Amino acid sequence: QAQLVESGGGLVQPGGSLTLSCTASRSIYNLNALGWYRQPPGKEREWVAGITTSGTPHWAPFAQDRFTVSRNRLQNAVYLQMNALKPEDTATYFCSAGTYARTLGEYWGQGTQVTVSS
Repeated sequence: QAQLVESGGGLVQPGGSLTLSCTASRSIYNLNALGWYRQPPGKEREWVAGITTSGTPHWAPFAQDRFTVSRNRLQNAVYLQMNALKPEDTATYFCSAGTYARTLGEYWGQGTQVTVSS
C-alpha cells in the first residue's frame, strides 16, 4: 500500500508554473515533516523543500524565490508550487516524509516527472 502518492508532473515551458501534489497516509501526515526532493537526469537526488508538522517551511537556496511548499491537513497532502520554471528544473520530483523538514527521507513516493522545455 503506497503511503505517499504524487501527482501533477508534466511538460511546461520555461517561465511557466506547475504545482505538484502528494497525498500521504494519515499517520505519516500527522507525525512527520513533509516535502520534496528532485533528481535531475544523470545527477544525484537533492532536497528541494520541506515543511514541519507545525507548518514552518524550509527551502533549498535554488528554490527559495520561486517555489512554495505547503501542507493541508484536511487533504493529508503536501504541495509544491513552482513558478518561473527553468530547463534546469527538469527532474523527477519525489515526495518524502521524515522527522526533519530539511532531511525527510524516511518515506518516499514513487516520483513524478517534471520537464521544462520549449
